[in-house]
Amino acid sequence: MRGICGILLKRHKKINFAELNRAMPKVKLIFNNSELGAGTRGAGLGSGAMKVAARNKGADFFGTHDSISIEDENNLLNFPSAYKNARYIDGMIRVYERMAEATSAVLKSGDFPVVLAGDHGSAGGTIAGIKKAFPDKRLGVIWIDAHADMHSPYTSPSGNMHGMPLAKALGFDNAEQKVNDPAPETVQMWNRLKSIGGNPDVLPEDVIFMGVRSTEAQENSLIEKYGIKNFTVEELRAARLDFVVNEVEDQLENCDLVYVSFDVDSMDPYLVSHGTGTPVENGLT
Repeated sequence: MRGICGILLKRHKKINFAELNRAMPKVKLIFNNSELGAGTRGAGLGSGAMKVAARNKGADFFGTHDSISIEDENNLLNFPSAYKNARYIDGMIRVYERMAEATSAVLKSGDFPVVLAGDHGSAGGTIAGIKKAFPDKRLGVIWIDAHADMHSPYTSPSGNMHGMPLAKALGFDNAEQKVNDPAPETVQMWNRLKSIGGNPDVLPEDVIFMGVRSTEAQENSLIEKYGIKNFTVEELRAARLDFVVNEVEDQLENCDLVYVSFDVDSMDPYLVSHGTGTPVENGLT
């Protein structure tokens, strides 16, 4: 299965890396320092910290790839949000629109986008951009994360939008499981956010979780309802890599494209991911 945003090689073929490199499009970096979705501050510093670490190691990665930067709306964090159940959604809409436009433009130019972002909330904008570039293609999503990120303003316990990007991509309100009664202005904003891209951008049967281990009852109901596969940390440790790849390939065989989303909190906060603002123990290493 071959996709614009990811490649899974047929398992019976021997990999010719020279041939693969010639066939791969040029990598283009997209920097998105938005941290509007997070409940704690500092995620917007992540890509800069990665650049410093790379330079200290003598790596030239950030010098050899072209890049573009998305304008953020982090100035809104100086004031309380007017949207209790979807905090800073007014700014998040603008970030989503910019992310969708940038991702779509990179893909349409034939390049390969690698997005380095602050909090995970704007991942839905990346997915919307893929759908904008290829509206008739079927998109698979591999979500490597400690959290399912399938809350909406109706179900979010915190109102922080880093817990909502996959719900946006799937077009889920999950209002039947609601614990909140969001204000009409919030609902209007949420519907506007969902309209960016394909609405929905992805089908639940084309989503695979890896390392998800912190969910709420409302998310669990969706996972059970749609049978969304989650490779737990224990399963990933026990299974061979080729087995996991084969399982993923089989499930997403009808997809034209594959998007891989990696959240730093998928990793163990005590052993590896010391900087995450949402630590969940027993993570990947």
